[in-house]
Amino acid sequence: MNYPVPSRSPSDKETEAGHQNEPIVQEDYRLVSLGFDYSATQSMMHKSDPDCLVLGYTRTMMGFLLFHPKPKHIAMIGLGGGSLAKYCRRHLPDAQFTAVEINPEVIALRDRFHIPSDGPGFQVLCADGAEYVRENPKTNDVLLLDGFNRDGQAEELCTTSFYDHCYANLRNYGVLVVNLLNSDARMDAYIGRIQTSFDDQVIVVDAEKSGNKILFAYKGDQFPRLARKISERARRMSALHDVSLNSTAHKLIQKLSRLYVL
Repeated sequence: MNYPVPSRSPSDKETEAGHQNEPIVQEDYRLVSLGFDYSATQSMMHKSDPDCLVLGYTRTMMGFLLFHPKPKHIAMIGLGGGSLAKYCRRHLPDAQFTAVEINPEVIALRDRFHIPSDGPGFQVLCADGAEYVRENPKTNDVLLLDGFNRDGQAEELCTTSFYDHCYANLRNYGVLVVNLLNSDARMDAYIGRIQTSFDDQVIVVDAEKSGNKILFAYKGDQFPRLARKISERARRMSALHDVSLNSTAHKLIQKLSRLYVL
């Protein structure tokens, strides 16, 4: 979820809204956006380039490539408009991508947001994200957490046991990436729980052009030595991915340098 607020009140023709967790779609001649109320935008798509990552927080979340440049299995909790799902499907075709979304009304919008059909290497599951994580240990190299409803981050995706299950869900040297809202009064509590679950191998950075923070939690024994690898990977991959990897790498290395003597 992100916080660019619509510049004008939506008309009946431009919006579709209903009960509390029914997604709201807004559309103009250039963009299609998805949210759960009119104060925040969860996903945004350029009609002319549906796979482009428009919102800054999604580009920062792609910083997982700096930890795991060739993931074989990626899972995302919370589909939204599928921005990250589409980008990964296009730019990481060798990875198996699984999106887990509990709200069937969000999944029903997949064609509206040009989300690919299920097939080899890509699937969207209508399921509880917490259950998926708990029931699939040692499955994923990357776990993307962006599960929101109208009230903010879903409570079942913020518990200590859930974060423990995230750790167990990841393979060795895997990374959990969490989208956090600066405005959430419970954010520090979430970060503390993740630090406990991941043995303090956690970095939190400001998202690009956004009122969000992005948390990276690493499972492996190389965390203190990652700075050099992150720098090298950013240089190598920045030409392949238009997602500000150099900027994200700089933020990550700064945080690592404060945690360890590099």
